[in-house]
Amino acid sequence: MSVEQSNIDLQGNTRSPHIWVDADACPVVIKEILFRAAERLSLPTVLVANQLLRVPPSKVIRAVQVSHGFDEADHWIVEQAQPGDLVITADIPLAARTVEKGVAALNPRGEFYSAENIRERLNMRDFMEELRSTGLQAGGPAPFSQADRQAFGKSLDRFLAKIKR
Repeated sequence: MSVEQSNIDLQGNTRSPHIWVDADACPVVIKEILFRAAERLSLPTVLVANQLLRVPPSKVIRAVQVSHGFDEADHWIVEQAQPGDLVITADIPLAARTVEKGVAALNPRGEFYSAENIRERLNMRDFMEELRSTGLQAGGPAPFSQADRQAFGKSLDRFLAKIKR
């Protein structure tokens, strides 16, 4: 299914692909990359969080504050996103839900989640969570690096080139 075919709303109208950002834990440098891309391509970009967010004045960028309940931002993103859109998240369960819905998902380190790799990612996440709960594993992911930023930019550019064809 092409991006153009997949971005048809319930009334049969074509809508632009959207970028949905799970913004609570999204690095600032990633948001800045997204803001520039949104403005350059007039691409609707929505940052979703359970806290107040600041976004630059824009016709295409907006912030949505959801209630403080567990996974409220995730539920809202899944409900809004459509095939042809892109979700930016490091939250693997959210990525699994969006991929299952046919929506592209990209993490801030530039790795796309897919139907082929999401199950493995969920299993590894659960395994690491279990290790942490037993005290055998501490810490989290490595600090965000310049290489991560570059990988994200390249992956985002590939996605944007595909939707602009």
